[in-house]
Amino acid sequence: MSDAGGNPELPHSGRAADEILAGVRAERAGDLDWRGGRAFSLVYNVDDPELERLQHEIAGILLHENALNPFRYRTLLRMEAELLSFARSLFGAGAAALSSGGTESIFLAVLTAREEAAARGVGDPQVVAASTAHPAFAKACHYLGLELTLLPVDAGGRADPDRFATEVSDRTALVVGSAPCYPYGVVDPIPELAAIAVDAGTLCHVDACLGGYLLPFWERLDQPVPQWDFRVEGVTSLSADIHKYGYSYKGASTILYRDRELQQRQLFMYDSWPGGLYASMSAAGTRPGAPIAGAWATMVHLGEQGYLRLARRVLTATEGFRAAVEGVDGLRITGEPDLSIFEFGADRDAVDPPDIGAVGDAMDERGWNLDRQQGGLHVMLSPGHDRVVEDFAGDLAASVDEARAGRVATGSGLAYGGVVDE
Repeated sequence: MSDAGGNPELPHSGRAADEILAGVRAERAGDLDWRGGRAFSLVYNVDDPELERLQHEIAGILLHENALNPFRYRTLLRMEAELLSFARSLFGAGAAALSSGGTESIFLAVLTAREEAAARGVGDPQVVAASTAHPAFAKACHYLGLELTLLPVDAGGRADPDRFATEVSDRTALVVGSAPCYPYGVVDPIPELAAIAVDAGTLCHVDACLGGYLLPFWERLDQPVPQWDFRVEGVTSLSADIHKYGYSYKGASTILYRDRELQQRQLFMYDSWPGGLYASMSAAGTRPGAPIAGAWATMVHLGEQGYLRLARRVLTATEGFRAAVEGVDGLRITGEPDLSIFEFGADRDAVDPPDIGAVGDAMDERGWNLDRQQGGLHVMLSPGHDRVVEDFAGDLAASVDEARAGRVATGSGLAYGGVVDE
């Protein structure tokens, strides 16, 4: 039943399982098709049916387990310990913890910085980041009571160390760099930012939520990778999502520290209630077992050689998509992306630059789902995109022709996120 406003109420009688499943399967026909190679965010298409089957089955095996007390679920305890060991060895970290996603990992890094700053007597802590830093830093500062100072980037879209050097002071709790930033796919100058943090006696966090599980293998493919991880002196924490280029399903991320002493700042322990000791290394209490199991199974299944194989496919897709954009007169890629993420828009120096919004609308009609940004269209490439390079190139050229012929943008493109509030 529904009330007068059309809002559904809890059904008086339940519905049969098969009926529910059939309805959801039919409804999903209108959702984003992430397997088709024409979507560029939210889900990373590994294009690996065996891995997908493994993920579905292991999620079912551990669907109901609760990692709030992992000692009651020793399988999860082992899986999580091995996951964190994989992550520490990959990035050269001294300590690590699992979280539900990049936002929680960033929250924990900001919390740790606040607590560390408080220990040295800072009462009004500040986080300093580039304007391209993920909005989760603004969110964390909002919830945790820190001031966020955002600084303009340089002409290439990277953090500007000179601006950081001017802004960072003894009240700065955290200096932030991205590896890479989401909007432009460029890695900030991490060694310079970390050196500024060292000089100020404060912490430096590298947000590698997006690129963390691809950059080590990108480097092994002899691609130019700027210094970005714990090999850089002064980097004290790092976030990297397994459910992005680690290819697990949502939600699994890692928050890593140079040493275990610093990690203890994010530990919460409480024993002032009748139920006994409550302790947690992350923001969550109850933690579902399926994401832990899925992340572990994915990394064990792929191994180093599997990640290298997938990185090669991403590189092939990246080279193909960049060539497609660069091959159309009137388009240009923003900056010089370091990875498989980039923005492209109209080249204002061209004789007849197209309306990039109209180009996006025309691509939508051809079945592509390019994300909109303030400066243009955005792609984030997965292994499965290597299959559609030629289709993308042809449709992009045709869409630019439509825009030049007078097509007007509708402004209906979707942005990065959205809010549902009934």
